[in-house]
Amino acid sequence: MKPQIAIIADDLTGAGDSAVQFVRCGWETQLYVGGSEEAFALGDMQAQVVSVNSNSRALAPQAAAQAVAREMQTFRRHGVRHVFKKVDSTLRGAFAAEIEAARQQWHENAIAVVCPAYPATGRTLENGVLLVNGVPVTETSAGTDPVTPVTESSVPVMLDCNLVSPTLEDTPATLAQKIGSGGPIVVVDARTDADLKRLAQAIVMLGERALPVGAGGLAMAMAAAWASDPNSGDIVLAVVTSQHSATRAQVTALQEYGATVLTPEPLVLGDDGLWQSWQQAMLEQITRSGDASRILVLLAPARQVPDLTSAMVARRLGQSALAIVGTGKVRGLIATGGDGAEQVMSALQATGIRLIDEVSGGVPLGTLIGGEFAGMPIVTKAGGFGAENVLIQAAETLTERKFK
Repeated sequence: MKPQIAIIADDLTGAGDSAVQFVRCGWETQLYVGGSEEAFALGDMQAQVVSVNSNSRALAPQAAAQAVAREMQTFRRHGVRHVFKKVDSTLRGAFAAEIEAARQQWHENAIAVVCPAYPATGRTLENGVLLVNGVPVTETSAGTDPVTPVTESSVPVMLDCNLVSPTLEDTPATLAQKIGSGGPIVVVDARTDADLKRLAQAIVMLGERALPVGAGGLAMAMAAAWASDPNSGDIVLAVVTSQHSATRAQVTALQEYGATVLTPEPLVLGDDGLWQSWQQAMLEQITRSGDASRILVLLAPARQVPDLTSAMVARRLGQSALAIVGTGKVRGLIATGGDGAEQVMSALQATGIRLIDEVSGGVPLGTLIGGEFAGMPIVTKAGGFGAENVLIQAAETLTERKFK
């Protein structure tokens, strides 16, 4: 297997803490103790992501640059599509020399996009200053490191480059424009995981010339952004038949998050002609270019009428799920309520689910077994399970995780 993504770190633990972020997003990932030449020479590479150690943390700048350049040359020779340059989250080591070496080897017009922020560990980048739990990095233990002490807290000063400080109004597209006009090396502020997610989406928009540089925080965001395959469909489709109050609150939260919720009237569900007309109108809306919501919910009506059983409702919604999946626009499914999940599986002629993980406790994630749509990701959830945001979590997982 030819790897798609390379991670180049300056020490082994850094190679590991970045690589594991890709594992969490579903990428097949291998970590090698040595460099890329050794990794390819072993002949046992069976991964989409390869993480290597240039062992350059304590080297002088020129030697560190040469070590990173060798790694970049090897990965380019083997056709890697993306590189993530891992740096220490407190910027110890000859990171400036390594970034420039990686940038020069990557692409003729490469842009190194630098953000060492890792909010989960207290590292943030604010106005270009690297903070550790709110304290400038030079005033922490990194400033007195016996091997590679950090002597400057302003990352743009350290790299002699421009800073981009995103605003609340910035979208990934506008952020990409700012970065693209910022020069060959650009430092970008980030305080939260949401900031890193937006930055990663902007990096993807910049194309393969962009070289993301950061720590575990940006690695996690890039793993999700690169996993969002544009060829796998746009829509996360949720089929909700459960009448449980917890599920109804979860659907409301998902709608507030931006989902489109479609609830056929009981009269429509009980009449073949009305049902066919309703379903046709729904499909026309979905298939119109640019008119599909990113998250679509088929919700069973709360009101019950005589002669319309829950099994009939579930069967109708299962048939609609098949029709929507058949458009090729669906990237993943959520089925809430046992009867609805069973009818979705039946309509898609799936015989089972290959379980992968949990979205949260008791909410499994997997891919369909059997039928025309084998391999499609699916999340199933019992009516009363999960916090109010569990359907949001499920939708984000289906969007941001890599599935084989």
